[in-house]
Amino acid sequence: MVDITHKVTTLRTAKAQAIVHVSSADTIAAVVENRVPKGNVFEMAKVAGLFAVKNTHITIPDCHPLPVEYTAVEYEIDGLEIRIYITVKTVYKTGVEVEAMHGASVIALTMYDMLKPIDKGITIREVGLVQKTGGKSSFKEKNPREIQATVVVCSDSISKGIKEDKAGKVIVDKLKSHGVNVTSYEVIPDELELIRARTFELVEKNQLVIFTGGTGLSQRDVTPEALEPILERRIPGVEEAIRSYGQKTMPFAMLSRSVAGTIGDSIVLALPGSTNGAKESMDAVFPHLLHVFRILKGANHEPSE
Repeated sequence: MVDITHKVTTLRTAKAQAIVHVSSADTIAAVVENRVPKGNVFEMAKVAGLFAVKNTHITIPDCHPLPVEYTAVEYEIDGLEIRIYITVKTVYKTGVEVEAMHGASVIALTMYDMLKPIDKGITIREVGLVQKTGGKSSFKEKNPREIQATVVVCSDSISKGIKEDKAGKVIVDKLKSHGVNVTSYEVIPDELELIRARTFELVEKNQLVIFTGGTGLSQRDVTPEALEPILERRIPGVEEAIRSYGQKTMPFAMLSRSVAGTIGDSIVLALPGSTNGAKESMDAVFPHLLHVFRILKGANHEPSE
């Protein structure tokens, strides 16, 4: 199965449909009037669909077991068509599109099985996804390239050429994957005044400034001390999300002193200097963090359509 351990948990919904086409109005009447010999078609098919949704991971090899927290089945009759709609919800790391389509398919097949003794001309068609929400696509901003970002690596050893930077490059790649325009990337030593001075310079030209490194507890880890006094407004939720996400996979994440806040209309982040720490921090808050730039421009808190 695909690795979803890096994904964040969100509310995910999916609505799927299937159409059962019968060959006679008498068949529709038998269904509506509950005269089908095998029993109540709507209720039997619904039960079959509920079981199908819950057991999708058993039938479809690459589907993850997940908590199905809501399922609803609706029917519409249009001439000789029975339209099936099924909605599935979960709060999890991966979506429920396949679960919804699996449920719709099994409902349609159950109807076929129950109706075939009285109608030999039944067909099933248009099994597919009607709507989905949740996950990365629902939080994607429309014009992320309008956001100018820069990445600064704070490290004595890397600035001296003793070690190679990987964390900063991970952050750059992550930003680019979300369409953010990365204008610069640089390495500086762990010097408090230098970090502070570069921050003031960089926020003049960038809406997003991300530092990596210097957030630990060693004597040279001074990035939070450099940034905290100059941030105009802290964003505690971002800091909490980063640590909470990291703590689920690495117990040492609680020792990180990640910082998030604003200077004017710019967002400043200080992330861990380890490669995994930087990657997990970015996974924890992107692309969701990009929505803040719409808020700073006066938009509401609803995700963009």
